[in-house]
Amino acid sequence: MTPSPAQAPSNPAVLGLIGNTPLVEVTRLDRGPCRLFVKLESQNPGGSIKDRIALAMIEAAEQDGRLKAGGTVVEATAGNTGLGLALVARAKGYRMLLVIPDKMSAEKVLHLKALGAEIRMTRSDVMKGDPEYYQDMAARLASEIPGAFYVNQFGNPANPQAHERTTGPEIWEQMQHKVDAVVCGVGSGGTLTGLSRFFARTSPSTEMVLADPVGSVLAPYIETGKIGTAGSWVVEGIGEDFIPPIADLSRVAKAYSISDKESLLTARELLRSELILGGSSAGTLVAAALRYCREQSQLKRVVTFVPDTGGKYLSKMYNDFWMVDQGFIELPRYGDLRDLVSRRFDAGAVVSVGAEDTLLTAFQRMRVSDVSQVPVLADDRVVGILDESDLLLHVYKQPERFRDPVATAMTNRLETLDPSASFADLLAVLNKDRIAIIVHEGRFFGLVTRYDLLTFLRRNLP
Repeated sequence: MTPSPAQAPSNPAVLGLIGNTPLVEVTRLDRGPCRLFVKLESQNPGGSIKDRIALAMIEAAEQDGRLKAGGTVVEATAGNTGLGLALVARAKGYRMLLVIPDKMSAEKVLHLKALGAEIRMTRSDVMKGDPEYYQDMAARLASEIPGAFYVNQFGNPANPQAHERTTGPEIWEQMQHKVDAVVCGVGSGGTLTGLSRFFARTSPSTEMVLADPVGSVLAPYIETGKIGTAGSWVVEGIGEDFIPPIADLSRVAKAYSISDKESLLTARELLRSELILGGSSAGTLVAAALRYCREQSQLKRVVTFVPDTGGKYLSKMYNDFWMVDQGFIELPRYGDLRDLVSRRFDAGAVVSVGAEDTLLTAFQRMRVSDVSQVPVLADDRVVGILDESDLLLHVYKQPERFRDPVATAMTNRLETLDPSASFADLLAVLNKDRIAIIVHEGRFFGLVTRYDLLTFLRRNLP
């Protein structure tokens, strides 16, 4: 039976929602004499600005015959391009194979898998030329798979063309033909290049401003004309250790290097002040835009982007514990073992149970909070410790014992230390497979595990 026109297969209508994203003004952050607007690319169906180039690059490959029915789309990506490509490939019926660096957030990886993409994860600490470098690995896989199309966003001309044709005109109309500066980041270089071309033709006085993570070679290149040695950075999706082939930096009037800490704290402040949930790169762009605005002596109308949604980073930059572990949020320092405690009882950060709570309650709290042990408290005193081993031994072969009280499975062999104790004292506790309980002036302060000690040592690397 031939389907009727209404039933005939077609691309999902969601692809028609790519682009035409809203532009909103920042009103609560200090903008100096300027007006600052952010384009909410997080409102694209895949959650990022990369949906635009994903659709453009796949359709260009279809038109010139590089991608045929039943083919495989292969790409190297730090996340958002992969999500856009997975969305479009799924809509059009292609296999999607992505090579991603291992610093990508768990939310992005799970989103990719939910869209049906196949994932090859590789190291994020190697440079171009290494066989495990994500772009080199993707190119190699594409050459080995029959009918594969290697997207190569870093060298694909359809990438900047998408922004020249869509993003630039949208900004121009939304800003009522008054744009003094546009602040962009560079991942592949498509956004900056496409917008540079559009504004060079439409409004030559519009300044292009680069926002770059500290560690990337791009901002130093703008300032010195030399490509230095790349460092590392946490912000995802922007910054590079090379100049992407499609990146045209010739119209960049100013470049700002933004630290990870400033980026992440700015993104968190953007949410608190403006109620805009942006990702880590949004923090970099908004931080650079605010610096630019505050440096001006007269009113300018400035545009930047929220390239993706912060919903992909809830386990990282919007997680206070992760921010503390990474050193981006500083807790009060004491100069003793209390500095090793990341979840402090007096701050309400300790996940705990009572002796009369059920083991099922304890297990659920451990799972939700991603901890492997919990203190058992009575009147703010530690009366026991329950860890995964205790729990497993108690319920193994008898799952109904999950209903038993915590007191039946906890250990009361407690190792308490005064904050003034030495590292040798701490190691003596940890080497016995125990958890150190820090008690200050008779009051419970927090726990120290092996992970806490390792985190403390990593943060204090020279």
